[in-house]
Amino acid sequence: MPAAASGARSGYYGAMPAGLRALAPVLLAALATARGATAAQAARPAPARPAATPAPAVPAGELGDVFAAGIASLKAGRLDEAEAAFRRVIDGGAGVAYVRNNLGIVYQQRGQHAKAAAEFREAIRLDGAYPAPRILLGASLLALGKTAEAQAELRKAVKIAPREPLARLELARANQRAGDWAGAVEEYRALAQIDPANPEYRYGLGTSYLRLSEQSLRELREVAPQSARVHQAEAHGLRVQGRADRALAAFARAAEADPSLAEIHLAMAHIHLEQGRTADARREAERELEVVPESAGARALLARLAQLEAGKR
Repeated sequence: MPAAASGARSGYYGAMPAGLRALAPVLLAALATARGATAAQAARPAPARPAATPAPAVPAGELGDVFAAGIASLKAGRLDEAEAAFRRVIDGGAGVAYVRNNLGIVYQQRGQHAKAAAEFREAIRLDGAYPAPRILLGASLLALGKTAEAQAELRKAVKIAPREPLARLELARANQRAGDWAGAVEEYRALAQIDPANPEYRYGLGTSYLRLSEQSLRELREVAPQSARVHQAEAHGLRVQGRADRALAAFARAAEADPSLAEIHLAMAHIHLEQGRTADARREAERELEVVPESAGARALLARLAQLEAGKR
């Protein structure tokens, strides 16, 4: 194989499991184009990861040189030249998955997502174990508004390359688009395990947990609007907002709806203590012990009240 074609194998554009991270800036650029991200966001490198399956084949001989020239043009942003080179390789009978994937990237970077998707699908047909076209297909399908199809392809990519951050990141975003917050949490949790120091993964995990919580509470209000848990959730929200009196009223409604529910009176006791109403705090802590005799929190609060009272003597 000519040196130029051999060099193309190690670059991003023929993205393979072992080479995705080496070519991550280019793949990120393609994905960012599909999402409308900025060039600066697209240039952030992906974390390193272990090698997986071997690289797909690339053209050899004269067509290998043409392919390598197409790669260079694509990296330089000369999309017309890149397209012409990849088309020449395909017309020459060397339209392997590696080539089809890169032609798809040309179309994707132009915003021609339907044409890009067709090339990525052909790359997948030619090499079903090649994850890069599935990742890029997912991005183009999202751009086309085909979220469910994008999720399906990206799940396949994750199955093929479970330690590939780009696959999981795109699937997390597809799940977010679909409102599948549990799915987004799953992918961001996996990403945080792959690269624990990456703040974007931690942020994505936190925001996905928050949206999942909000979604769960909305569903709870729909199925049981007068349940104790609805009042409890409302009370916690009011307490965070600093609206202590309204929080106490909501906790009281929760206790009335379910007198056996733990932590309600304890929360009320803490609010009373924060407001300086020690007698009310003691009363609610004792009520908590009636509901949950083994409550360590209630016992700790009563001990703290005893210390405060002893200090006043």
